[in-house]
Amino acid sequence: MKLSVIVPCYNESRTILSILNAVKKSPVEDKEIIVVDDGSTDGTRDILRSLEDKNIVVIYHSQNQGKGAALRSGFAAAKGDICIVQDADMEYDPQEFPLVIQPIAEGKADVVFGSRFQGGRPHRVVYFWHRMGNGFLTLLSNIFTDLNLTDMETCYKAFKREIIQSIAICEDRFGFEPEVTAKAAKLKVRIYEVGISYYGRTYDEGKKIGWKDGIRAIYCILKYNIFDK
Repeated sequence: MKLSVIVPCYNESRTILSILNAVKKSPVEDKEIIVVDDGSTDGTRDILRSLEDKNIVVIYHSQNQGKGAALRSGFAAAKGDICIVQDADMEYDPQEFPLVIQPIAEGKADVVFGSRFQGGRPHRVVYFWHRMGNGFLTLLSNIFTDLNLTDMETCYKAFKREIIQSIAICEDRFGFEPEVTAKAAKLKVRIYEVGISYYGRTYDEGKKIGWKDGIRAIYCILKYNIFDK
């Protein structure tokens, strides 16, 4: 099965080459890499333009729109059997692609969430309140979706391509996570969760998500579970 790796990025000049090299070295041989530069202004675009790799497709947004908008562009361009999201910040390890996509490859799942809080894999200790916020948002999402996820906000989400391309993604920023979770739940598809590693970074190291995104996530959980029929 061919894997489409969607890499949304914004101002990741320090890590973009490292993550692309890591993706290329991942154990999945048959894959395409789709990078969506979301209006970077720090030199990331120049780095991407200098790439000479026919297996990497780069899509450029003329201005910053947000992670959801970048993923919308990436999913639309995907041609693989399975799509997986890979952030450009080195917090997630592409060596674990086989682990995440295995339930789909074996015909058991349609969607897989990679949980940072399940299993015994390495997990960098960073922000307490981020963990509490994540737990609250996952719980709130589960209340409405009737799923028992442990990490709704995870980056590592894998989808059968026809599933994710059938979902109309409306959120432009980090609201993508609760939106796609709600919409996948409504499709009654088979959703699995597997434990993954997590190498979280600090705000000084470039972390972008903040409390305002948490407020938006609450809004999105309510909107896409209750009002978006």
